[in-house]
Amino acid sequence: MRVSIVVPVYNEEKTIALVLERLSQVSLDLEVIVVDDASTDHTWEILETLRAQAPFHTYQYIRHACNQGKGVALRTGFRQVTGELVVAQDADMEYDPLELTTLVQKWEEVTRSGNTHYAIYGRRDLSPQKLTTRWGNRFLTQVTNILFGSHIQDMETCYKLMPSSIARVLPMEGRRFEIEPEITACLLQAGYWLLEVPISYKPRKEKKLQPWKDGWPALAMLFRRRFVVPFRLGEHVSVSDPGLEEVQVKQ
Repeated sequence: MRVSIVVPVYNEEKTIALVLERLSQVSLDLEVIVVDDASTDHTWEILETLRAQAPFHTYQYIRHACNQGKGVALRTGFRQVTGELVVAQDADMEYDPLELTTLVQKWEEVTRSGNTHYAIYGRRDLSPQKLTTRWGNRFLTQVTNILFGSHIQDMETCYKLMPSSIARVLPMEGRRFEIEPEITACLLQAGYWLLEVPISYKPRKEKKLQPWKDGWPALAMLFRRRFVVPFRLGEHVSVSDPGLEEVQVKQ
């Protein structure tokens, strides 16, 4: 089974090579799609160097012409996936790529009966986070549970493993970090069961996500998907539809 890994990247010159190295060590059949969201540091130069080296030459590298946000980077990557399963991998080493096998094993375990309407979330221990970030994550998760009748503990996790059949039709309107609650809301509205497995997590000191700046759009997205434009299978805009906003890329 092939697993497509979408790696959204923005100014991660210190960690991107290590993340891709760790991905090369994962004992799965991986398709790795790296989307550089117009980094202004040396990230793209590093990626160009890695592209010519084994085992990284088989990875797909895409660069946005201008910075547009994590949500748009994921949209770009999801357009390219060919694997049976899809998951995002942040490029800052907060998540250990070697633990992706745990998510895949859990998905295979729960779908043996033939029902593939499952998504597997990597549940983090949020205690090392700053207080405002930790409580923001918990608050948004609880709002998600209330609005959509779910029972998850970590909605904001990057590790959301899902079948490519649903990943390809997610509307994904969010441009920045509000993409995380949007994906969760759409999965729940599409009738998917969200199961969580514990993963290790090492938050870095300086994060791009800002609790006050990014928290409100995330909250608004939850209410938007619940009451304004709920996602229903069969009534969607596919990520490959020409009507979706075009994203300029350099490959």
